[in-house]
Amino acid sequence: MKTLMVFDFDHTVVDDNSDTWVIRCLPGQCLPISLRNSYRKGHWTEFMGRAMKYIGEQEVSPDTVQRVMETIPITGGMTDLFQYILENKHSIDCIVISDSNSMFIDWILHAAGLRSCVDKVFTNPAKFNECGYMEVQFHHSHACDQCPVNLCKRKVLEQYLSEQSESGVEYKQVFYVGDGGNDLCPALCLRGQDVVMPRVGYTLEKLLVKLEGHKTNVMLRARIIAWSSGADILDEVKRSLQL
Repeated sequence: MKTLMVFDFDHTVVDDNSDTWVIRCLPGQCLPISLRNSYRKGHWTEFMGRAMKYIGEQEVSPDTVQRVMETIPITGGMTDLFQYILENKHSIDCIVISDSNSMFIDWILHAAGLRSCVDKVFTNPAKFNECGYMEVQFHHSHACDQCPVNLCKRKVLEQYLSEQSESGVEYKQVFYVGDGGNDLCPALCLRGQDVVMPRVGYTLEKLLVKLEGHKTNVMLRARIIAWSSGADILDEVKRSLQL
């Protein structure tokens, strides 16, 4: 029986939004107003596809994009937390489920020396095309009306747990660490012994407070433990493993 650590990426592992950080590679560090206004709620990945096409059209090289992405700050305490996970790989599995994209996450994790700590990354596939523009695809299709059209984190988590179980791996406890509105859906599939860890002051924490304060058909079974830094998460994981 192992422990599973599940991490969101933006404003969780990194202390900013990787999709907006990339705009720093542009000479003026901003997108045209018409492009910024083209975003539709729930269709962020489509918007980022247009943004990355514009960046390519400005003749920003893939190497420049990578160098800029590697400067995004890691959230305080996360490096120590991931090092602890790596040192305890015999008892802890670690995955990332993110609405960013595969190239951004791989670049950032490798630059921070954290890639070997993560067993799997579930995110939107990305690649550079023959024109040198980054193309971002949907991670999957799904029927959840609460999540962005390209990614339901609950579907990803439930499928991962099912596949692990079929391989003989069971988890005595799951820690879900996130910050955003799209982290609520996967939190609702957690069990009573699991822990959802929202970042203090961010959307997920506010949604969980609202959920607890109102009678609703939506039921959260997992315990809620808020965090401000990776050190808070590390303390809770250590405490749990010692029980």
